[in-house]
Amino acid sequence: MDIRIGITQVARELAYEVEDDAKSRDALKKNVEAALKGEITTMWITDKKGRDIAIPTAKIAYVEIGSSDAERKIGFGG
Repeated sequence: MDIRIGITQVARELAYEVEDDAKSRDALKKNVEAALKGEITTMWITDKKGRDIAIPTAKIAYVEIGSSDAERKIGFGG
């Protein structure tokens, strides 16, 4: 699944591809909720290549969780 994270005062968003299954999706949602509530100070994400990414939760503006197999549009087509 694709994850896009907006960081405050940064023009570019972070984009990662992670394993997509129901257990991973639920765990990620719980992690994001805890981060946005201020219960944790660092949110860790492991991408498909096995890299661990640390994101300071105080700087998160938004998180978008999508499907990696969703139809992707290219260019200006609608």
